[in-house]
Amino acid sequence: MSDVPFTSLLINGNRCPASTGATFPVHSPHTGDLASTAAAASLDDCRAAIEAAQQAFPAWEQTPFATRREILLRAATTLQSEEWQRKAAPAMRAEVAMTQAQINFNFFAGTQLLQGVACMVNELRGETLPSVVPGGQVFIQRRAQGVIYSVVPWNAPVPLVLTSVAVPLVCGNTVVVRPSEFCPYTSSLVVDALHDAGLPPGVLNSVPMSAESTPTLTTEIIAHPAVRKVTFTGGDRVAKIIAAEAAKYLKPCVFELGGKAPSVVLADADIEQASRAIVFGGFLFSGQICMATERVIVQRPALEPLVAAIKQHINTLTVGDPERALLSSLFTERSADGVIAMMKEAKETGAEVLLGDMKKAGPALLKPHVLLGVKPETRLWQCESFGPVLAMAVVDTVDEAVELANASDYSLAAALWTKDVYNAIDVAMRIRSGSMNINGSTIHVEGELGLTGLGGSSGYGGFNVDNFTDRRVITLHPPKVSYPLMGL
Repeated sequence: MSDVPFTSLLINGNRCPASTGATFPVHSPHTGDLASTAAAASLDDCRAAIEAAQQAFPAWEQTPFATRREILLRAATTLQSEEWQRKAAPAMRAEVAMTQAQINFNFFAGTQLLQGVACMVNELRGETLPSVVPGGQVFIQRRAQGVIYSVVPWNAPVPLVLTSVAVPLVCGNTVVVRPSEFCPYTSSLVVDALHDAGLPPGVLNSVPMSAESTPTLTTEIIAHPAVRKVTFTGGDRVAKIIAAEAAKYLKPCVFELGGKAPSVVLADADIEQASRAIVFGGFLFSGQICMATERVIVQRPALEPLVAAIKQHINTLTVGDPERALLSSLFTERSADGVIAMMKEAKETGAEVLLGDMKKAGPALLKPHVLLGVKPETRLWQCESFGPVLAMAVVDTVDEAVELANASDYSLAAALWTKDVYNAIDVAMRIRSGSMNINGSTIHVEGELGLTGLGGSSGYGGFNVDNFTDRRVITLHPPKVSYPLMGL
C-alpha cells in the first residue's frame, strides 16, 4: 500500500482523531512494513462514545423493524461492491497478512452474515396470553437492552466485526466497538459500511485503542453505568479478565472464545474426503481460526492411509507472500514462537514429527506441521495453538476416541468421519461440542445460528436475539381488583 491509511474514531456520527492526538502504528506481520496508523482513543473519547450511544438508544429502539433490516441489507450490498472490496482487500493483506483465499472468505461470509442477521427482525415478536388473574391480560415483549460494548478480533475482521455489531443493532441496541489493534483500518471499513448504510448518529461508535491503553480503558468502559452488556471474541485469558471486571457490576457478557476442534476419523471413514477436510480445517489462514481442526483422533486401521493422504494434500500448499501463497505469516512473531514451543514440548514427551522442521521460515512464518502421538497432558493437545499444526492421536475403540475428543476445556466445534450414519449420530451426541459436523470440516457455521461454546475456554452465550434482548412482561389487571389478604 503506497499511502498508509489512517483510522479515525467514529463518535456520534463524526469521524475524528483522538482528543489527545495520540496514534499507534500497525505493522505487517509478514514484511514488518507500516500497514496503517490509527487514532488511539482516550478515556474522554470512550466516555463520549458511550454517551452518544446512550442518547441515541431511545430513538433507535423505536426504529421500525423494516428500517433496521433495510440498513443491514444496504450494508451487505456495499460489501459486495467492487469499490469497497478494492479498499478492504489490500487492508487485510497489509494488516494481518491475509491470503486471497481468506480475503474472499471474509467477503462472502460477511455478506451472508448481514443478510441473515437482517432476517432476525422476524424473531423480535412478542406474545400475549391470559393473566392468572381472571379478566387480566399479559403482554410479553422482546426489548433491546441498551448500550453494548463489543471487543472484536483480527482473524476474520469482516464477519466477526459484523457478528459483534450487527446482531445487537438489529435487536435495537446501540454499540460501542473496540476494533483489534492489529487491524483497525480493516475494521473501520466494516464499521463505515454499516454507518454509511443509514445508521443514525450515535447508534454505532468505534474507538480504536492502543494495546497499552486497552486494559485501563476497558475497565472504565465496563464500569460505566450506561453499558448494559459486554461482548468479547478472542482468547480465554483476556475473557477471564473481562468477566472479572463485569462481575463487579453484575453485568452479563457474551464470550465467543477459542477452540481446539477435534476431527475424529473412524475406521470406516472416507479417507480422501476426511483428509481434504482436515487439511482445509487445519491450515486455512495458517490455522488462525477458532474452528480450526487442531486435533485429529484416528482409529488404528485408518491411520496409515489417512497420514499418507494428509501429507499428499499438504504438499500442494504454498507458503509465503500473502499475495501469491495459500498460507502466510501468523499475526505476530511471538505467536509463531509460541507454536514452535508447544510442538517442541510435545516432541519431548514422545510425539513423532511426521511433517515440518519446527523452525520459522520468516519472522512470523511457519510451514505446516503434523505431529503423531501427542499426549493429552501436553499444551499442544490442551491449548489453542492458532498455528498451522495438527496434533494426532491413535485409538483402538470408539469409546477411546470420544474420551480423547472430550479431553479438552474447549467445546466450540468438532467433526466426525464415518460411513455409518446411524453410528455417527450416536457418537456425535457423545462428543461435547457446540457445533458438530458429521463428514464435514470443523470450519462450518450454519448461518445466523453462529457458534456457541459450552462454557470453559470456548466461552458462553451467543450472538442471537435471546442474548441481546430482554424478555419483559406487562400485566394489564382487570378493573375492580380486590385484595382479601389485607381486607381491601
